[in-house]
Amino acid sequence: MGLFKVMRDAVSSTFQDQWKEFFYCEAMEKDVLVTKGQKRTTRRSQNKGGDNIISDGSGIAVADGQCMCIVEQGRIVELCAEPGEYKFDKSTESSVFSGSLGERIGGLFKSIGRRTAYGGDTGKDQRVYYFNIKELIDNKFGTPNPVPFRVVDHNIGLDIDVSVRCSGVFSYRIANPLLFYKNVCGNVEQDYRREKLDPQLKSEFISALQPGFGKLSAMEMRPNQIPAHTTELEKAMNEALNEKWQELRGLEVVSIAINTITLPEEDQKLIKEAQRQAIYRDPSMAAASLVGAQGDAMRAAASNANGAMMGFMGMNMASQAGGFNAQNLFGMAQDQQQRQQAEQQRKAQELAAAEQARKAAEDAQNTWTCTCGAKNKGKFCVECGKSRPDAGWKCVCGAINKGKFCPECGAKKPASEPLYRCDKCGWEPADPHHPPKFCPQCGDPFDDKDIR
Repeated sequence: MGLFKVMRDAVSSTFQDQWKEFFYCEAMEKDVLVTKGQKRTTRRSQNKGGDNIISDGSGIAVADGQCMCIVEQGRIVELCAEPGEYKFDKSTESSVFSGSLGERIGGLFKSIGRRTAYGGDTGKDQRVYYFNIKELIDNKFGTPNPVPFRVVDHNIGLDIDVSVRCSGVFSYRIANPLLFYKNVCGNVEQDYRREKLDPQLKSEFISALQPGFGKLSAMEMRPNQIPAHTTELEKAMNEALNEKWQELRGLEVVSIAINTITLPEEDQKLIKEAQRQAIYRDPSMAAASLVGAQGDAMRAAASNANGAMMGFMGMNMASQAGGFNAQNLFGMAQDQQQRQQAEQQRKAQELAAAEQARKAAEDAQNTWTCTCGAKNKGKFCVECGKSRPDAGWKCVCGAINKGKFCPECGAKKPASEPLYRCDKCGWEPADPHHPPKFCPQCGDPFDDKDIR
C-alpha cells in the first residue's frame, strides 16, 4: 500500500507541476537588496504546483532597476537584467505545454519516475531571485578619528601631514549580481536587507578614505578643495575598495557628497603661516610688504609721544640695521622677471626650430628625384609624367627598406592590410583596416567586395 500511495502522490504532484508559472517582483523597497520571486496565483488559477518548481516555458517579468537570476539545485543557471518578460525554456522540469509531443510524454513519465524514487517528493529546487541594481542612496558616514592627509604644494615648497575630519553621505549599487549572490546573500529564504551589510560597508568605506585622500594629495589638492572634487574621490575610493567590494561582493561606489572638511586649529595656522611666508619668495611681493610696513612705521613715528624726530631716528636705525630697502627688492623682482621672459623666449625659439626641422625632414622624405632630373613631391613627375618609384617600407626603428627584413634591426616587413569602403553607399570606417561586420549607414555586410 505504501508504494502505491507514493506512486499516486508522485503522479498527482507531477500533473500539478505541468502548468507554466509566471514570476514577478513588486517594487523593491530601498532597504531590500535581494528578494525571492513570487509565483503569481489568483482565485481563478488552477496552478497548485510547488513553490520551488519552474516548469519549462515559464515566464518571468523583469522591471527597470532589477536583475533576475534563476537558481537550480543551488547553482545559478540564468541571469537577465533587461526589462521585459523572460521565457525560461531551458528548465530541467518538463511541461506538457512546452516542446514537441514526444518530449512532453517522455518528460512526464521521467518526472513521475524520479518523484517516485524520492518518495513522492519533487527532489528538485528551483528559485527565482531579484536583485536591486538601482543606486542605493543615503548612506551616512563620519570619521570618528582624524584621517591623515598630506598637503603638498610644490609652488610654495609645502609638504606637511595634517589631520582632517569629515562627514557626508555616499551611494553604492550592485554592479555584479553573480558575485553578490555567491559571496554575500547566498540562498536567502525571502529578503536580504541592507541592515545586514551596511555596518560592514561603512567601516570599510571609512578605512578606504585614507588611500582615497592619498590619491587627491598626489594631485596637490588641499583639504578645503576635496568637496569640489568628489568625482576624483569616487574613482580613488573604487580603486581602494576594488578588492573587497568589486572583486569580492560585486559592489561599486556611485557618488560621494562630503560636508566641510575640518582641521585642528594648529594645522590651520601651520598651513596659513607657510602660505604667508611663501609670498615673500617673490621679491616684488616682499618689497610691497616692506613699503607697507614703512608707511605704518612713519605714521607711528609721527604720533610718537617723545617727538616725531625721535621716532624717525629709530626708524632709520632699524632700516640701516636691516641692510636692505624696498628699492633693492623691486630691482631684484625686475631682474627675475627679465630672466623668466628670456627663458620663455628661449623655449619658444627651441620649439619653433624643432618644428621647422621636423617639417624640413618630412619634406625631404616626401621629395623624390625623377630620372629626368626634376624634383617632385607627388606621385607623378611634373616634367615627364613618370610615376614615383616604390620608396619601400618604414621600419619601427625609422629605417626605409625595400626588402622583407630591415638591415638595421632585423625586423620583418609588416603584412599589408586591405583598406575597406562600403561598396553600396561609400561609407568609410574610422579604422579602414578593421571595419565593423555591417555598414552603419546601409546595413550591407563588409566582405572582399568592399576592399578598395
